[in-house]
Amino acid sequence: MVLKVAIQMDPIESIDVGGDSTFALGLEAQKRGFELYYYLPEAMSLRDGEVTARLRSLALKDKSEDYFSAGPEELHNLKDMDVVLMRQDPPFDMAYISATHMLEQICDETLVVNNPVAVRNGPEKILPVLFPTLQPPTLLTRDLKALEDFRKEFGDIILKPVYGNGGAGVFRVTQQDENFSALVEMFMVSSREPIVAQQYLPDVRQGDKRVILVEGEAVASLNRIPQPGEARANVHVGGRPVASELSERDIEIADTIGSYLRDNGIIFAGIDVIGDYLTEINVTSPTCIREIADFGGPDVAKLIWDAIEVRLKR
Repeated sequence: MVLKVAIQMDPIESIDVGGDSTFALGLEAQKRGFELYYYLPEAMSLRDGEVTARLRSLALKDKSEDYFSAGPEELHNLKDMDVVLMRQDPPFDMAYISATHMLEQICDETLVVNNPVAVRNGPEKILPVLFPTLQPPTLLTRDLKALEDFRKEFGDIILKPVYGNGGAGVFRVTQQDENFSALVEMFMVSSREPIVAQQYLPDVRQGDKRVILVEGEAVASLNRIPQPGEARANVHVGGRPVASELSERDIEIADTIGSYLRDNGIIFAGIDVIGDYLTEINVTSPTCIREIADFGGPDVAKLIWDAIEVRLKR
């Protein structure tokens, strides 16, 4: 069966081909002979219950330059697509949330990966609160007294924006750090959202592991080692990716959250694990497919498309 696949993503001209998971998913779809289309989130419209987008046909080449060709824009009803991959990067802001509302309108006829309702309900730093026994001590609040008490209790903590991504705005604050009040003030002034405070985990020096789940099952992992003097291990801010094997604890965490992900239409998720603790569940635009393959790991893109095809046959 030749599937029609539309990818909602950021401008393809600016992606990092060597590390882009959306590109990997597109290559695998093309390998299977599917019709491939591409559009920007702002090219989508909702009118009278119909969701349309200005699509461009897409052909991909797995090389560092001249890696794609795209046809002219044509208006399509997204209900005519078999699959829509919602793959634009965060921030998880009102534009992102609006896109989930629009895509929700086509879910009865088109498989949207991941399910836009579940994406909207599952910000990466909030979704783990459904599984408190897996998390390190975590506080979500704008209350200064609560933050001060949390810091007093744990001494060494992490402060981060609730809807941040890629390690942006993440700070380690020790008991002796005199910048605590100023950092909290900065968060309060810059947004009206809660702040996430989390106990600092020294195990981050051994890495912040990204574990990939497909249909709620752990299938691969990649460790990310922070630079000396840096508390963040995100690759975007200099974290060093290294090969990694799934541990018993990784599998235990995946087994605990797996049924929730499956039942809510989250086919592709990436969880972050430091030591024995789950810190984030990424369902918006998970990454690391290419890096895992580069280290000789499984072909995650193939596993995801296998899962999508199974869903379509139900």
